[in-house]
Amino acid sequence: MDKFSVYSARLVEKGEYFVSGHRACQGCAEALAVRLVMKALGRNTIVAMATGCMEIVSSPLPTTAWEVPWIHVAFENASAVVTGCESGMKAMMRKGKLPPKKINFVAMGGDGATADIGMGQLSGALERGHDFIYVCYDNEAYMNTGIQRSSATPWGASTTTSPAGKLSKGQHTQKKDMPKIAIAHNIPYVATACPSFPFDLMEKVKKAAAIQGPAYLHILSVCPTGWRIPTEEAIKYGR
Repeated sequence: MDKFSVYSARLVEKGEYFVSGHRACQGCAEALAVRLVMKALGRNTIVAMATGCMEIVSSPLPTTAWEVPWIHVAFENASAVVTGCESGMKAMMRKGKLPPKKINFVAMGGDGATADIGMGQLSGALERGHDFIYVCYDNEAYMNTGIQRSSATPWGASTTTSPAGKLSKGQHTQKKDMPKIAIAHNIPYVATACPSFPFDLMEKVKKAAAIQGPAYLHILSVCPTGWRIPTEEAIKYGR
């Protein structure tokens, strides 16, 4: 999988590293996105995940869905934790305490953890040049805590804290452009993706893993519950 493109189902990694049994809502595109990301990365991966939907639905026993080392962290510090892992393990490799090997260090967070609460830590990790991948699963609101607006919520969207109605047009600010903010850090790789286009998503993950230095992936992850759409139409809306 390391040296060629993912353009056919026959080329997709057969192993599963984010497995069934979690408690995500029906039609959750974020769960599908996590599965595709992990299939592209493979087993030699360490994940630090911010509090949010995926942490809640995939970590508690007996519904744990992770087949790789996985760390639950606070809303704000996924970047800090995983870059600490990266620095520490690479130091141990240099000292001969661990065998040298390629490890994917990955921080994951939703749009709230990325664009709001954890933005400072993310910016610091990108600026320092750590060799890690940051994956933002953007469902455009704080879905886990009741569909509240975030700074990634698009203009006019109706949430519980920006309700659309006679006295309000809904979200009154424009969506924060996190990919452009990542680009402003002059990092080697920034990409956008959506699980509605699975081969494209996995190809971009593989490119992120292949480069040296920080990479930022912004994945639009349709939330049927928060977007108030039929559960079977998440892929359609992602397109």
